[in-house]
Amino acid sequence: MPRGLARDHEDKRAAIRKGAAGYFAEHGFDRASMAGAAKACGVSKALLYHYHASKEALLFDILDTHLSDLVAVVSEVQEAAPDIRLKALIHAILMAYRDADAEHRLQLDALNALDPGQRARLRAHQRRLVETLAASLAALRPGLQGDRLQAATMSVFGMLNWFFLWHRPGRGITREAYADLVADLALGGLSGVPL
Repeated sequence: MPRGLARDHEDKRAAIRKGAAGYFAEHGFDRASMAGAAKACGVSKALLYHYHASKEALLFDILDTHLSDLVAVVSEVQEAAPDIRLKALIHAILMAYRDADAEHRLQLDALNALDPGQRARLRAHQRRLVETLAASLAALRPGLQGDRLQAATMSVFGMLNWFFLWHRPGRGITREAYADLVADLALGGLSGVPL
């Protein structure tokens, strides 16, 4: 009779994803090894292979989980008024980014290490995030569309996505205050964008 999953199966997988993400981001995915990932996670290499058949499978699990979680977070934002919805989306995204610096680096540096089907799934998650924010911006500035809407959307994501590079927790502006600042910049700036 086959063995069932351990009660802590998902907890172990989550811990492995987090530890491996940090290791891969620090050392570079192409130079990283499963042995190094196992060591960084505090588990045996055999246990790592129990959960993931390859380094690429582990990377895909890290990124797919991260992006799926982000899509779920933005999908939960239901505020009706466009300005309140935009602020809520920006806050939700930036709060979900907390402790996800390694995942951001991996999206930038290692996505091409995955096979085309995996990349397509991850890019679909990314598109869903972009479409959600774009719809919120378009609701605030009817008539803003096409390339200009895409550029405005990506500009907001740029402010959010690069926060991890310069922000130091406990110093300067808080994550919450920065989310307000980005929302205020977007809300104020949209009115000045020519249609």
